[in-house]
Amino acid sequence: MITSTRAKRNQNMDVEKVFRMTGGTGDNSYAKNSSYQKKVSDMVKHITMDALQQVYLALAPKSLGIADLGCSSGSNSLSIIKDIVESVEAASCKIMIPAPEFRVYLNDLPTNDFNSIFKSLPDFYRDLNKERSGGLPLLFIAGYPGSFYGRLFPNDCLHFVHSSYSLHWLSKVPPSLYDKQGKPINRGSVHISASSPPLVSQAYYAQFQEDFSLFLRSRSEELTAGGRMVLIMLGRIGPDHVDRGNSFYWELLSRSLTILATQGEIKREDIDSYDVHFYAPTKDEMEAEIRREGSFEVERLEMLETEKELYKVSENYGTEVAMTVRAIQESMLSHHFGEGILDTLFEIYGRMVEEEMLKEEMNPITFVLVLRKL
Repeated sequence: MITSTRAKRNQNMDVEKVFRMTGGTGDNSYAKNSSYQKKVSDMVKHITMDALQQVYLALAPKSLGIADLGCSSGSNSLSIIKDIVESVEAASCKIMIPAPEFRVYLNDLPTNDFNSIFKSLPDFYRDLNKERSGGLPLLFIAGYPGSFYGRLFPNDCLHFVHSSYSLHWLSKVPPSLYDKQGKPINRGSVHISASSPPLVSQAYYAQFQEDFSLFLRSRSEELTAGGRMVLIMLGRIGPDHVDRGNSFYWELLSRSLTILATQGEIKREDIDSYDVHFYAPTKDEMEAEIRREGSFEVERLEMLETEKELYKVSENYGTEVAMTVRAIQESMLSHHFGEGILDTLFEIYGRMVEEEMLKEEMNPITFVLVLRKL
């Protein structure tokens, strides 16, 4: 009965109510374990700021509408806002017009730790005001809870959308990972693996198509003509879903859970009924959906091979990766398996990452897209 209950729980899981980065500022929090995401964001900051300045110089709005979709919590949430303000102010200086007011909308799922963001605002404003003679800019920051797979904002209210490491998360676990009787078809794996039947990758791709198209359609209503989006998301190089990139981290999670099952900590059937709502698209897959939806043109699309050096240089690389994955997946894993397994699970996972890195590098792929609203 426990197994069937958990299978049904995962099949019917409302991702919007369960999924979140681990909040707060504790050792397992996303705030303490998101340095990798910050380093990649810094690597592509010139692309983000260039797209922003193009919007501003072309439209010169007196009130600049900006949305950060999937803002999460921690220092990363506000650092991009500081960069945006300073970049636009520099552009204003060059063309000798007053800087606009900034309307910044921070969006994530309702379970996100928005409180920690709001608590850090006084320090943020203080840092922003350093070395300023003219005082703070007119900056209005608001939290907008909700799924970005659907409308969030009024028509034509945005000029610039930023989303970093969010769009590879699907709106839900693909329903067709379960047969007509509700039984899982991807037994023994939490994602697409070498042992997965073809229906599994087809299910994930279909869900990506549905979600990404809805995302683009929703933003096309909210962005003004000429507005830009900068999207940073995980992906893969070619048609093969199984490689030593992003998919391999999920393979190691499957293996780690299997070890717990052999130790009697969890049931194998519980692994069968757990699937991550993640999809790493290819360049061609993204471009196909953008063309099909028709509201945007691709101004820039770059692929980054984000290697081990992006993590802190230390002897505990495996542990760092494990802590990053835990901060992202903890809410989903504890919902399905219970909190009691997490410490042991990620100790095993960290050791596996370290062992695999000694055999061969793992090389996750990140895409950076700049889209212009037609």
